[in-house]
Order: sequence, then C-alpha cells, then structure tokens
Amino acid sequence: MLDSTPVPNPSPAQVEPPLTRQQALTRLAISDYVALTKPRIITLLLVITFVPMFLAGDGPPSGWLILWTMVGGFLAAGGANAVNQFVDRDIDHVMVRTRKRPLPGGRMTPSQVLTFGILLCAASFALLWWQVNLLTAVLALSGFLFYVFVYTASLKRTSTQNIVVGGAAGAVPPLVGWAAVSNEIALLPVIMFLIVFYWTPPHFWALALMRQKEYRAAGVPMLPVIAGERETHRQILLYSVLLLLIGVLPFFLQLLGPVYLALALVLNGVFLWQALDIWRKPTNANIWRLYKFSLLYLALLFLAMGIDHLFFTIPPTAINITWSFGL
Repeated sequence: MLDSTPVPNPSPAQVEPPLTRQQALTRLAISDYVALTKPRIITLLLVITFVPMFLAGDGPPSGWLILWTMVGGFLAAGGANAVNQFVDRDIDHVMVRTRKRPLPGGRMTPSQVLTFGILLCAASFALLWWQVNLLTAVLALSGFLFYVFVYTASLKRTSTQNIVVGGAAGAVPPLVGWAAVSNEIALLPVIMFLIVFYWTPPHFWALALMRQKEYRAAGVPMLPVIAGERETHRQILLYSVLLLLIGVLPFFLQLLGPVYLALALVLNGVFLWQALDIWRKPTNANIWRLYKFSLLYLALLFLAMGIDHLFFTIPPTAINITWSFGL
C-alpha cells in the first residue's frame, strides 16, 4: 500500500540558490590553484616531515612549531609542483594522467602557473625563516631548487637515472622536520633521507611500468622505455634489497630500538616479497600492488620510528653524529 502522506515542500530558507557564473568560475579557479600543488602527494611528504620533529628533541615540539613547519613545507612542495607543471606544459597533454591539469586543460596560462609556484616558494622561505629557523628555510628551498632545476629541467627528459637522482628532492622533508626542532642535522635524519631516496626508484618505476606507453609518447626516457621491462623488474628488486639494508640500519647504529626493527623487518619483508613477485611474474596486478603498497610502506615506516621513540632511549654508545651550520 502506497503512503499517500503529502511530502512538505522545503521552505525558501532550505533551498540553496544556484551558483552565479562568477561564483562557479571562482570555485573552479581555486580548485585549479590547489590542484597545481598536488596535495595528495604532499600529504605523504608532510608525514615524513612530521615524525622527525618528535625524534629531534628531548620532548614533543610545540603546536605552533609543528604548524609553521607543516605550512612552510606544504608551500615549498606545492611551489615545486606548480613550477614542474610549468616546465612540463608541452608534454602534459600527451599523458592521460596529466592531460586534465590546469595548463593542458587550457584553464590557466603559463605565466599564472609560474608566478604562483615562485610565490609559494618565496612564502615558504620567508615563513620558515621567520617562524622556525634559517636552516629549515634553506633546506626547504634546496628541495624546491633540486626538484625544479636538477630533476624537472635537467634529468627528466635526458636520463634513465632521472628518478634515481631526482629522488633526492623528495627525500629532503625528514631533514626539514629535524632541523625545525634542533636547528642542526644528525645521522638519523640523514638515514631517513637515504630511506626515501632508495624508496623512490622502485615506487616510481612501478608506476612507469604501468604508464610506459604514455612516457614513450611524451619522449620521457623512463627506465622501462629505454632499458626494457625486464631490466626495470631487476632494478626494482635490487633497490628493494638496498631499501631493506638502509631501513634496518638505525637499529644497528643504536639510533632506534627493537620495536622499530620488528616493524621495519615486516614492512620491508612485504616490500621485498612484492618486488620478487614482479620479477617472477610481472603482471599488471603485481606491479600495481607494489605501487600502492609503497605509499603505505613509507608512511608506516616513519610512524614506526615515532612509536619506537616512545619506548627507546638512545644509549651513550650510539653513533650519533650531528652537523651544525651556524644558521
């Protein structure tokens, strides 16, 4: 039996007025500016900035220090991503995953994108110098400059080692987080840097294997395009082994404790097993599985460092080298 109870009409106050054309354009513009920063990628970078801040001092950092460091890091990474899209504007329309970006989509001009990226970088440097310290500002700026000039402008279109060397830019955030608290660099954040550095090739080469036709069409010499799929599978396995060795190093240098070692062995074991699966059976499913897990792996490995820090105190016998730069 149908319910014949009349449905009350919504009052005028309950009905949202339709957006005007100007409001719709404003929302689209804001969305495009946010998209230029690649916020999903930056989220992972902020995680690996955040955790070292809790390991660098004798106690937890202040909320304000965390806030300004996170905002400054976001601005630096977002600016680098925007300038990257300015430089790659001639090839982004070729690749499916990039053709809807604001520039190839025709919704922004190159000058707008370049200006936005430079302004974000300048704001990051000023904010970090003002609210944190000069060393942190310089480190964040170095990541920006390395990503833009070494990776994007120099290596991306000329060398199969583009991701290997260029990965150093994405490995800077742990140094930024550590320096924000201690105003110096120590051995542990350097190892964190190396972990991200050795994580980057297998992570990105997995994506490159899935997108190699697009990279070939764009003229980008990613490893699978130039050296072939089998060599890429071998390199993924090799770097996964190196990642395992670097990943457990903090324990053997007594910089982190047994809780970290146990979690690192589990995470690296899964990573290495999936890389071995790609070598033995290089299906798209296995490749895509490693790519997705690699994102989770890095976040969980850094969180494991934070968890271990709650239970482990660095002994006097630990190899704990520090570098101060007088900034």
